[in-house]
Amino acid sequence: MRTETISYLKQNAATLDVQEPLVITQKGKPTYVVESYAAHERREQAIALLKLLSLGEKSREEGKTMSADEFMARLEARHEARRGESS
Repeated sequence: MRTETISYLKQNAATLDVQEPLVITQKGKPTYVVESYAAHERREQAIALLKLLSLGEKSREEGKTMSADEFMARLEARHEARRGESS
């Protein structure tokens, strides 16, 4: 991760290369991280996936599980119910 000053950021904002995150310092201390929008989105998606995995693990520990056959039966029942609503 490259480190630059806030003055550098101000002078070069229009032409910044953010292929990798850029740490911006102010008065010698890390203050900001500048990154591409794509990198930001990848991180947000990874965090969301970790949250889902954590919720799934918690449900499993609490015994809130079902077999694949039960799941498919519930899914089919829900699908049939929705199909009946739209008729």
